[in-house]
Amino acid sequence: MNIPVSAVLITKNAEAILNECLSSLSWCDEIVVVDSGSTDATLAICKEHNCRVIHQDFLGFGAQKNFSVLQAKNDWVLHIDADEVLTEELKQSIQTELPKHHTTAVAFELPRTLFFFGQKFNYGRENKQSIVRLFNKNKCNYDLAEVHEKLIVNGSVASLQGELLHYSYASLSEYFDKFNVYTSKGALEQVKKNKSRSRFFIFLFAPFYFFKFYIIERNFMNGYAGLLWAIISSFYVFVKYNKLYEYRYLREK
Repeated sequence: MNIPVSAVLITKNAEAILNECLSSLSWCDEIVVVDSGSTDATLAICKEHNCRVIHQDFLGFGAQKNFSVLQAKNDWVLHIDADEVLTEELKQSIQTELPKHHTTAVAFELPRTLFFFGQKFNYGRENKQSIVRLFNKNKCNYDLAEVHEKLIVNGSVASLQGELLHYSYASLSEYFDKFNVYTSKGALEQVKKNKSRSRFFIFLFAPFYFFKFYIIERNFMNGYAGLLWAIISSFYVFVKYNKLYEYRYLREK
């Protein structure tokens, strides 16, 4: 029994890994790309893979993803990012498990593994982290968070085998290009929730989160790339909450 699947992506200037991403989706019934104004080769690459491309000005990550899901013609949607690639094992697992469980499960979680600074993370939280990306659009939807949006699942979740390879950032320059945007959006989300943090706790965030990312999440086993990931991830948290403090207190003066 074949269950048709719509692959759905949101993009903007996502050419780096896009060809490999779309190639790994060739088995899908359709590929829908919602683009918010790419000026690089993104649209040309999409054309090569016969994607259905729809322009939509960026609405925020949660709202943009919900809009993209609504464009899919099938009930079952595989929503992945343009820097993610399905392994052959994961593709086969979807094609095997979806027909078995599509009436009892409303979503499937799959293992995602990080590639960063030229290295695959074979240990820790970033290795085969379970994440829900295949789901019935009638039973699931994203929240409206500006950044770090979450999929709300109304029903049971089954599991898949294989890996979704996440080529997170093409370079450190790309990471820090997004860093300022994401930390600002993250801080504003905290403002909307009426959250606050004292300077004392913000000061403790950097060493605490470095210990968490490097030791507890075992990134020390991922070599230099793991050390770098722990440093910049803890710095991300530190900057986000300093921006929250700035928005809540300094700008009110």
